[in-house]
Amino acid sequence: MAVATTADSPPSHGSPLRRNWFWFSCQVVLQVIFTVWLRYRSRGVDRLPRAGGGLLLSNHQSFLDPLLIGLPLTRPISFLARDSLFRIPVIGLILRSTYVMPLNREGVGTAGIRETLRRMEQGFRVGIFPEGTRSIDGTVGPLKPGFAALLRRTSLPVFPVGVAGAKRALGKGSLILRPCRVCVVFGEPFPPEEIAALCRKGREQELIDAVRTRIVACQQEAEKWLTR
Repeated sequence: MAVATTADSPPSHGSPLRRNWFWFSCQVVLQVIFTVWLRYRSRGVDRLPRAGGGLLLSNHQSFLDPLLIGLPLTRPISFLARDSLFRIPVIGLILRSTYVMPLNREGVGTAGIRETLRRMEQGFRVGIFPEGTRSIDGTVGPLKPGFAALLRRTSLPVFPVGVAGAKRALGKGSLILRPCRVCVVFGEPFPPEEIAALCRKGREQELIDAVRTRIVACQQEAEKWLTR
C-alpha cells in the first residue's frame, strides 16, 4: 500500500464532523440507487465514534468499495486515489470534493505518511485497502505492509471493515453494474494494547496477520448476511 503524498492535497478539507454539500448530495442519490439495485445493507456503523479521527482497514473487491463504505456514514471519510487522477480536470474536482487524498504508487514516503496522519489528527476518518488491489475471487488476499507504518505512528482507533457482494456487482474487469446484493460490516475497534504490542520491532508479520484476521472475520460476516 502506498500512502498519499502532499503535492496535490487541498489546503482545507472542511469540517471532519460535517459532510460538504457535494458529498451529501452524492450520498442521497447513491442511497436510492444502491438500495434498489444492489439491495445494499450495512451494520456496525454505531461502533464508530461520533467525533475524532480513526483508521478504517477494509478488504477490496470493487471500485465501488469507497462509496459502499462511505454511504452510511454521516461524517466525511478520506480514501486514497492515484495522484495522476487529480490532474484530470473534472475527475480531480470530484475527488477533492469527496475528501479523497492523492496516492503516489511509487512507494511510501515520510511526507505521505505525515499527510495521512495529519488528516486523521484533524479529526477525519481515513479508509485504506491494505491488499493494495482488488480481489480476483472476492476473498481477502495477502496484505501489503505499508499500512503498518501508520499504525506505529498513531494512537487513534483502528477499525476492520468487511465488504461482500461488490465483486459480483462490479468486479475487476467489469463495466456493467449488476443487480447483486451488497453488504458492509464495520467491526469492533482493535484493542489499543494489542496494536501497541504488535507494533514493536520484529512483530510486523504478526501485526499484518492480526489485521487480516479481523478483516476476514468482517468480510465473512458480510458474506453470510448476503443470503439472509
